[in-house]
Amino acid sequence: MIIAVDFDGTIVEHAYPKIGSPIPFAIETLRMLHNDGHRLLLWTVREGQLLQEAIDYCEQNGIYFFAVNANYPEENRETSPRKLKADLFIDDRNLGGLPDWGIIYRAVQATVRGEYSFGTLISNPPVSEKKEKNRFRSWFK
Repeated sequence: MIIAVDFDGTIVEHAYPKIGSPIPFAIETLRMLHNDGHRLLLWTVREGQLLQEAIDYCEQNGIYFFAVNANYPEENRETSPRKLKADLFIDDRNLGGLPDWGIIYRAVQATVRGEYSFGTLISNPPVSEKKEKNRFRSWFK
């Protein structure tokens, strides 16, 4: 599976242009996804030196991306479409926000096995997470 991953707010907390604190389990989960054979793409608004700092941060933490802000390493950003050809985008700006990294990992694994889609896991989370979700919903009733 090709997975595009945002940096600020997804791998690390928002502190742009600085690098924020790591989001719990993001680094470990991305390493596991890479080890499981998924192709990871870094997809971020960072450019130039700020982008290089993000890449270095990830590599220092054992996260290696197949390509950065591109579909493949040799892609010419001047002549290629800006849209990535990813199967999944992990981004804090998703509708509903960034799920817990444990849910993300389980959803990717379940999708690969053909058990169900990511949307199914989000709408039917495990019981402990469902209780928390229902408590949140009750605030708006």
